[in-house]
Amino acid sequence: MGYSVPLLNLSSTSPMAATLLPNPNPNSYSSSILRFSPSSHPSSLPFSQFSSLFVSRSKRRRSTIPVAASLSAVESQANSGTRGEKKLLLEVKDLTAVIAESKQEILKGVNLTVYEGEVHAVMGKNGSGKSTFAKVLVGHPDYEVTGGSMVFKGENLLDMEPEDRSLSGLFMSFQSPVEIPGVSNIDFLNMAYNARRKKLGLPELGPIEFYAYIFPKLDLVNMKTDFLNRNVNEGFSGGERKRNEILQLAVLGADLSILDEIDSGLDVDALRDVAKAVNGLLTPKNSVLMITHYLRLLEFIKPSYIHVMEDGKIVKTGDITIAKILEKEGYKAISTA
Repeated sequence: MGYSVPLLNLSSTSPMAATLLPNPNPNSYSSSILRFSPSSHPSSLPFSQFSSLFVSRSKRRRSTIPVAASLSAVESQANSGTRGEKKLLLEVKDLTAVIAESKQEILKGVNLTVYEGEVHAVMGKNGSGKSTFAKVLVGHPDYEVTGGSMVFKGENLLDMEPEDRSLSGLFMSFQSPVEIPGVSNIDFLNMAYNARRKKLGLPELGPIEFYAYIFPKLDLVNMKTDFLNRNVNEGFSGGERKRNEILQLAVLGADLSILDEIDSGLDVDALRDVAKAVNGLLTPKNSVLMITHYLRLLEFIKPSYIHVMEDGKIVKTGDITIAKILEKEGYKAISTA
């Protein structure tokens, strides 16, 4: 007999209401954290505004065309070998994907490997496929994988529900986190953290135990305790929302954190706080995949590798020198066109 995890129902009515619901089928396994009501649709409440932890399984997309795996020339050097004693976390080979509705191809053969303890940054022009790549990794329902493979910690991501990807240690921080009126930060995080503990076979933490667990993590992201009692992201500034995303990461933990433009809309002080928090969470066992347009973020969070995307592919891989060239000369300096 499987176990049941509380679900969060998001109504499409305005203002948006959120309620905790029991699993309607207690005899079946469900690890969904958020559930859309029958009248709701991802178009009315964009998926892209949620952390990868909170994904409806209603529109899961599968790989439809098997493709033989081969590394591109520009990735071969960075991807070769085992990088010492490090363990492989993520291996993406010849990944192709389309927009589910229009079938427009966005990803056209992405190759990437991420090992433990590494920080990878993905840069590229608008429309090059950066954010699409990140969303495909966590199972965004608006995209359909048409070829290639994605293996995370030895498991095929294409065989995993979005919430299962999260519970296995994959986290994504989106550019524009959604507001959830009626749900406090501490309740939201407590529920999500207990879902992770269930996945690991650990007992849930009650409110008092969870408060003791989360309190020290507030200092990491420079947040006051009153943030815990505020509704999730409601009335938050851009900097507060980004800090709140990193607080989620600090609470939940992740083997691979995907950070989609966490520097957008931040002033220097807020960026420094967020970067300090991310650096504080890095260990020799976990890794970060960042998407950014700017060198300034990479000066705070030092990347192991920088990848440049162009027309749905990673066309160049190197070190911080690439970002400095882009900052000075623009993408024409390394474009393959």
